[in-house]
Amino acid sequence: MSRKPELRGRAARLARLFPTGRGQAARTPFVLLVVLLLGGGLIGLLVLNSALSEGAFRLDDLQKETKSLTDEEQALQRDVDAYSAPDALQRRARELGMVPGGDPAFLDPDDGTVKGVPSPAPAAAHQTAVYNPLVLAPEAFATTPSTPTTPGR
Repeated sequence: MSRKPELRGRAARLARLFPTGRGQAARTPFVLLVVLLLGGGLIGLLVLNSALSEGAFRLDDLQKETKSLTDEEQALQRDVDAYSAPDALQRRARELGMVPGGDPAFLDPDDGTVKGVPSPAPAAAHQTAVYNPLVLAPEAFATTPSTPTTPGR
């Protein structure tokens, strides 16, 4: 076998810092530890990635649901606006047999005297014995006919 050359001077002093015997450290536990740490890290990244993907899909579903609920809210608000428009209220009131009121009179809260000249409401021109109101949905007031769309065309 080959012999090590003798060291002199500075090299000899540095050589004394290192152990002289060839101590063989057990490499198997170290390699096993490194492999386990890398495998655990990869599995952790996989779990984290799947959780983030699941969260992204849930977020997308919630955004779609929010959009559909917002559209429904706007449609309902349009219906409320159509029913509460002054001309729609007047038309429905006439269909129910209501008539515009006359001049109002007010009572003074202190002494109970009447202020103003009250007048009776005019009689309805078309009073009938049978009560049959006609109340239409707001869609009936639309001026443009809606055409149904067929999916896939």
